[in-house]
Amino acid sequence: MFDHLVISASNYEASKGFFLKVLEPIGLEYISEGPLGIEISTDGKSSLCIRLAEEVPSHLHLAFVAVNRNQVDEFHRLALEAGAQDNGAPGLRPNYSGQYYAAFVIGPDGHNIEMVCHEDEVE
Repeated sequence: MFDHLVISASNYEASKGFFLKVLEPIGLEYISEGPLGIEISTDGKSSLCIRLAEEVPSHLHLAFVAVNRNQVDEFHRLALEAGAQDNGAPGLRPNYSGQYYAAFVIGPDGHNIEMVCHEDEVE
């Protein structure tokens, strides 16, 4: 649906480091970095762009797709290691659907960052 999404960060270096680390489990790739900020992608088609803001930006909810539940677990572990606040440990969310496996954290600028897998658990 989206070609790219641009978010603002009050601490550019902290946000850049955070997203580079916590999105490793889904194959994040560095695209470019310049005066406007950094562009990162997992598929080379759609991207997340992080820009420096003069003030703390409004809080967003960002949900990233995982292909398996292990990626959700790894995202949550890496996010907490990177200093994120836990906002929902990895697990099924039956109130969403029977296969909605997700984890939530609060990132450096207060954004609610989610990793979700819609696939069954692989034995």
